[in-house]
Amino acid sequence: MFLSLVPLYKRTTVSSYSSSSSTSTLSTSWLTVHRRSQRYNSTYHTLPLTLWSERLETVRNKLGYIVDMDGVLTRGNELIPGAADFLNWLRKGHKQYLFLTNSSDKSPQMIRQKFLNLGVEISAEAFFTSAMATADFVYSQKPDASAFVIGEPILKEELVKKGIKISEEQPDYVIMGETKHYDKRDITLASNLVHFGSKLIGTNKDLYDAIENGNIEPSTGSWISVIEKATKVEAYFVGKPNPLMARTALNRLGLHTKDCAVIGDRMDTDIIAGVESMIDTVLVLSGVTKLHELEGKNTNRWAWTPYIILDHVGCLLPTK
Repeated sequence: MFLSLVPLYKRTTVSSYSSSSSTSTLSTSWLTVHRRSQRYNSTYHTLPLTLWSERLETVRNKLGYIVDMDGVLTRGNELIPGAADFLNWLRKGHKQYLFLTNSSDKSPQMIRQKFLNLGVEISAEAFFTSAMATADFVYSQKPDASAFVIGEPILKEELVKKGIKISEEQPDYVIMGETKHYDKRDITLASNLVHFGSKLIGTNKDLYDAIENGNIEPSTGSWISVIEKATKVEAYFVGKPNPLMARTALNRLGLHTKDCAVIGDRMDTDIIAGVESMIDTVLVLSGVTKLHELEGKNTNRWAWTPYIILDHVGCLLPTK
């Protein structure tokens, strides 16, 4: 049986959500999770529990959500516990939503198929990738631009859709995104193109991605640093933490900042993007950022704080 989500792009009046059978069966364990979440927030924020409860209710009553995917809804090729119930809650509560990913190696249609394989049906229109954001940005800067691209075919396809010419001959831009096959020849060519005047763009600055079994793999930010160090040219990163993606998502949803919340698992991308866009933020501990990074001597690691911290997105659902 599939869970079906159809994106809602018009403002809707949010009615209160009543506990369904899917949540009531989990109420005992989720109450424990909520108590743990209270500890997270009281430890990191020094929040009274009454204020934490008020913030949780404020987030629940938002009209829409800008939701990261990796580490929030999925981990590798599996759904994170609580994600399916959260998606069902979005649908039943007539919420608006857009799912963002810093990944540039998959199209919305490919991401939709991934969720179908996990038993969840979501319209391709509900996904917004860093490849799409990068193509929009380059087009806004120079509609007739040319670019040398290191990345999967989908990144090139998004650029071509916007009329960007793919070229190795004195291109206006060198653009790097994710790929499973980083090649020394391409990185050397890209370095020389930047050295002689091409502008350097990264689809995102993520240094690594969390994958199955607690492992990590280097991502765009790590690979593009080779070109930055060789050329002494800093890349411009379009994806999170650049607030450009969050603001674009707001425009797509037609929502005001006060009516929306950003949900993510990374303090250094998702949460800072929301803070800089003046949107309330929800940090979930199901992905990259862990509790020990927010406690003790690490409390000064980041100058910004999330509006609220939860164990996972399922904690947003009311429990009875």
